[in-house]
Amino acid sequence: MGEYPSNMSTPYGFATRAIHAGQDPDPTTGAVNVPIYATSTYAQDGVGGLREGFEYSRTGNPTRRALETCLASLERGRYGRAFSSGMGATDAALRTFLKPGDHVVIPNDAYGGTFRLIDKVFSQWGVTHSPAPVTDVDAIRAAVRPETKLIWIETPTNPLLNIGDIAAIASVAHESGAKLVVDNTFASPALQTPLELGADVVLHSTTKYVGGHSDVVGGALITSDEEVDAAFGFLQNGAGAVPGPFDAYLTLRGIKTLELRMEKHSDNAELVAEALTRHPRVKKVIYPGLESHPGHAVAAKQMRRFGGMVSFVVDGGEEAALEVCARTKLFTLAESLGGVESLIEHPGRMTHASTAGSMLEVPADLIRVSVGIESGDDLVADLLAALG
Repeated sequence: MGEYPSNMSTPYGFATRAIHAGQDPDPTTGAVNVPIYATSTYAQDGVGGLREGFEYSRTGNPTRRALETCLASLERGRYGRAFSSGMGATDAALRTFLKPGDHVVIPNDAYGGTFRLIDKVFSQWGVTHSPAPVTDVDAIRAAVRPETKLIWIETPTNPLLNIGDIAAIASVAHESGAKLVVDNTFASPALQTPLELGADVVLHSTTKYVGGHSDVVGGALITSDEEVDAAFGFLQNGAGAVPGPFDAYLTLRGIKTLELRMEKHSDNAELVAEALTRHPRVKKVIYPGLESHPGHAVAAKQMRRFGGMVSFVVDGGEEAALEVCARTKLFTLAESLGGVESLIEHPGRMTHASTAGSMLEVPADLIRVSVGIESGDDLVADLLAALG
């Protein structure tokens, strides 16, 4: 399900595919929006006589199929699979590629939920892992073992916004017979398409930029490998971590404005990053769009814009960082990211608390902001007031 549709296989622009891929008008009524197919089961024309392949909504649903087709199109892949959360998609990908005794290379600043799943759950099944900086291709190569079956990266990473060279890391993976999965949540397909750079699988928490409105939780896996997609589909159906039709509808609705939103997110993040670099209480600003960022050149090569995530370090340690998080008025103190509204958080106490005491522990004075699409000048003023 979710194979790239023939009418979108020509090089239409991103915005066109976001609005049309998998979303033809309803043939019965002419409805221009994909309906919410709120059904658990489907009538069959005789035993095994399935209409459009649908038998039960855990296995397949027309609203979900439209979303999966659109996601595949946007990532320039052949197949898309939607899940009930980003972690549901992460679990399916890990279980597809790893078995007891296998090894996975992960970023040394991975998302806390990904690290927790690998370190606390998959380790119980005999899967081992090694952290390596995504910025260092040689370090990733050195971390690979004979039993390595998977290299898992984020770029930009969460929350330190490090940049990995996707094409170079894909070469390392394939040289060793491993697969490369790229978590593309921070960039979104509007800014970066890892499959075109050699990745085997792209993962999204569609909760974030893809959905874009902080009103739905979801995840996705996209690939062009038919065998890999079949394995994802088996777990999607067998384990059942699927989105409901209303979730799929909301995500698909968000996708329609993804390109426009990412332009505004990027515009505002650039304003915020530049303003923070000039503030005396800010010791360091981390944003790939700044020429001072060590990964700026690689990001410029593989990303169309630099996205809406900014991290920064404040003078005064953890307590000062917590005070800044508490003082903002437009930036809401909350976990998650990628919505139209701006959010601020303290990763060490919030999204990345699970990395405490590990090699992936984040700095205590680090603040992460998800820059929304409000008026940019208002967002800058809010952060500057919070800094004092």
